[in-house]
Amino acid sequence: MRVLILLVCLSAGCLAQRPQKCSKYNTTDIELICFEKLMAYARYSYDALGKRIHLREIGSYNNKTFRFDVLLLYRQGVMYKINYRNRTCCKKPLSVDFHPLEIPQNASLLGQVVLGSSSGPGQGVLVNTWAGELQMKKGKAKYMSTVTEFGCVPVSTLFHTDRSGWVVTRSVHAYDNAQMGNYLLFCQELDGKMDDTLKSVWNTYYN
Repeated sequence: MRVLILLVCLSAGCLAQRPQKCSKYNTTDIELICFEKLMAYARYSYDALGKRIHLREIGSYNNKTFRFDVLLLYRQGVMYKINYRNRTCCKKPLSVDFHPLEIPQNASLLGQVVLGSSSGPGQGVLVNTWAGELQMKKGKAKYMSTVTEFGCVPVSTLFHTDRSGWVVTRSVHAYDNAQMGNYLLFCQELDGKMDDTLKSVWNTYYN
């Protein structure tokens, strides 16, 4: 049903040559809503070039509210988990590999449409919608992702597993680099100094 709703929203169709699958996105800021078994709202800031992800989430599970705020620095192999209420900043090792956001090579093209008006230049956005399945550790996951034809900018994604149900993401294309800088300063304020990892990131992106 949710797949049909999204396809209805993509109203204006167009004819074009078969689109090519996207390479990795560079930077984006994503708002996420997860529903069915879990209710949550999150901001997901993604930087492919710097291999950084900043995830901020608030939600409710079994009538209990939770908050989650973490900065993942894959290049440095470090993650910082922050709690503004308790004023804590916990540094932990990050040993997993960075996986760029991109359209999988085995994805199937559902269609190509114009979002908005196509009557004049600059009034519409040409987007492609791809769908497929991914093999996860605990079974398969279904996805449907819509990205722009030019630039491979993510627009929205539907993702489903038996455990989580449907997850819907909506992209906001304004990477929040300043917010990530505030995050580093907060951890420095708590410790009284900036450790070598934070100092390296700060010198690279904010000096």
